[in-house]
Amino acid sequence: MLTDNDKRPVAGTFQDATPLLETPELVRERAERDGMIFFRGLLPRESVMAVRGDVLGVLRSYELLETGREGEAIGDEARIRRYTAEEVAWNGVGAPLGVYRDIQKLESFHALAHAPEIRRMLTAVFDGEPFVHPRNIARVMLPHPDVRTTPSHQDFLHVQGSSDTWTCWIPLGDVPRELGGLAALKGSHREGLLGVTHAAGAGGLESILCGLDYEWETVDFEAGDVLAFHSHTVHKALPNLRPGAVRLSCDFRYQRASDPIESASLRPHGPYDWEELYEGWTRRELMYYWKDRTFEYVPFDQSIRWQQEKIC
Repeated sequence: MLTDNDKRPVAGTFQDATPLLETPELVRERAERDGMIFFRGLLPRESVMAVRGDVLGVLRSYELLETGREGEAIGDEARIRRYTAEEVAWNGVGAPLGVYRDIQKLESFHALAHAPEIRRMLTAVFDGEPFVHPRNIARVMLPHPDVRTTPSHQDFLHVQGSSDTWTCWIPLGDVPRELGGLAALKGSHREGLLGVTHAAGAGGLESILCGLDYEWETVDFEAGDVLAFHSHTVHKALPNLRPGAVRLSCDFRYQRASDPIESASLRPHGPYDWEELYEGWTRRELMYYWKDRTFEYVPFDQSIRWQQEKIC
């Protein structure tokens, strides 16, 4: 019987790469070696907390936060439980469609993906200017009994386009291990694209890790931290062990502009259109900035998502 790498404990700790930022070739070397790279406090804490405040404002408008504890992001569980399993499970974001639409309309949320600190770091990773995908994802994991923890997976299954697409996972606030941070399987990008099986949670697919021997790493995340990883790097969410707490984070994706892209990466994350989301925005440079670029488009390949039986 093969061992299941998914069952190994999350025992390692991300190594802070902030000291490497002054030497881009060292950033690139670390990224290529590990398939991921972690930066403590890459973003100004106040910038991240401002976005967090805007997201919490949306939740407050839907009366989904406990009165007097809104800043702590403690959910009003009685109100949250009024949503069905299907409503809170929509697209793996942890919140119902209407709530998510209002978060997707936040200019501050989308602006964070363009932060100069992120662009500088990824310029080192790519050895060239990164292209920012406009399809930004928020994770608003409400304390609902039917919200499932995201299983071990590779982002390429869902993003496709260039395999050298990278994700920046950013906690919106302090996210220690017990709140359900993110863990990554260091070096797993070397395995290429893995087979998948069905799983509950965001994406609905779990990477089959039978016979692999990589180390899981995580950290107690703080507002301003950024974890960047390759689209073949296996990662997963940790369970939220804080009763009533809402876990907030975002996924931003980047690639070289010269690399191929799948067209959905230029559309909103959800059944919306850009005109709807852009209502009231003031920063024109954040809107339709990809329209004057020429891309090589590749079709979405459903065959890599065919589910297999997991036998370890």
